Amino acid sequence: MVGLPFDDEHAPLYSVGQVADMLHVEQAFLRRLDEHDVVRPARSSGGQRRYTRHEIGDLQNAIQLVGEGMTLAAVRRIFELQHQVRELQEELARERATRREG
Repeated sequence: MVGLPFDDEHAPLYSVGQVADMLHVEQAFLRRLDEHDVVRPARSSGGQRRYTRHEIGDLQNAIQLVGEGMTLAAVRRIFELQHQVRELQEELARERATRREG
């Protein structure tokens, strides 16, 4: 069976309007998150923002952090650090697997 795009959490399917409605925020807020490099959605061929399910999860986290008083710069830094931690965990897992094999 062929995988459908909506099965892929990284498929850019949702418009800024759809996501704003889902998350009960203004479209302008989502655009600000993009402009401040907090969550950068893909763009359609016409230049419209298209969000993935994964990015919608990130947006939910960003909304919560901003609601707790964090600046967009602080939220961006938190996301960067979380990404670095995930990369290091993956690298560690690969290293452990290599050692078990050898």
